Amino acid sequence: MKRVSILIPCYNEEESLPLLYPELLKIIEQNKNYEWEILFVNDGSKDSTIEIIKDLSNRDDRICYIDLSRNFGKENAMLAGFDYVSGDCVIILDADLQDPPSLIPDMLSYWEEGYEDVYAKRKNRGKESWLRKQFSLAFYRILKHSSSIEMLPNTGDFRLLDRCCIDALKQLRETDRYTKGLFCWIGFKKKEIEFNRGDRVAGKSKWNFFKLLRLAIEGITSFTTTPLRFSTILGAIIAFGAFILMMYYLIKTFIYGDPIQGFPTLITSILFLGGIQLLSIGILGEYLARVFNESKKRPIYLIREKRTKEFKNPQNSTIK
Repeated sequence: MKRVSILIPCYNEEESLPLLYPELLKIIEQNKNYEWEILFVNDGSKDSTIEIIKDLSNRDDRICYIDLSRNFGKENAMLAGFDYVSGDCVIILDADLQDPPSLIPDMLSYWEEGYEDVYAKRKNRGKESWLRKQFSLAFYRILKHSSSIEMLPNTGDFRLLDRCCIDALKQLRETDRYTKGLFCWIGFKKKEIEFNRGDRVAGKSKWNFFKLLRLAIEGITSFTTTPLRFSTILGAIIAFGAFILMMYYLIKTFIYGDPIQGFPTLITSILFLGGIQLLSIGILGEYLARVFNESKKRPIYLIREKRTKEFKNPQNSTIK
């Protein structure tokens, strides 16, 4: 019998978990031809999330958990889940029920047909502000046109991954992770399912504007060097423009005897060039910071406590 793992990263989800568990039970009862595992990864929650998870685990032996020592971020929490899930496939699901568990049977059906990455694409983004939606769409457009690999717009972490995809992702141990890009980078046979994203059933979103901006920067700097190339091209254009302007003023002065009215032009040029230089240094610093973080080779996550099932095929594991 094939085993299906459901991976659920959690951060302060004490209000959502009691609502999520019954929904998962419905899916399990409707698909008894699979062996099921539900793996919660508690990402340093400050509320009673881990206590609720332990209580569920004591009542249902299909429920496992990993309790991280602090908040390492969702991207790293998912890697911890990949390292310990024991299923032939894994379904990544948020605890807030914005991604409907009712899609799981369809994902399993496509998986049985031979697809290795069945991802859910949002028809709409649920209850989000207009500005946040526009920033998200702009980010996907930038990433799509600047990256050398095909990026999937309007897709999140809600997807089914075959064991071959899990083993591939476990080999990618980078510190600054953008998992949505890694899903595309590893390739494999993909299938799209469209759905309408719902609103949170309880609690508040942990993703504010600045966290999303940081994730967007990590996504762009992880999968393209276009910002560096942009700085080079912009510098070349400005240098060429400055040369043309210099020749214009020289000709105007020596031929027509027209003195240069310099102060406003000089101040504007200095401020503009200074801003461009700082922007270029900042872009270079973003890439250099990632080199610095990778060079330290610190563990990506640390575990305080865990209860997991033994992986049946350890020879296929690629943990290093």
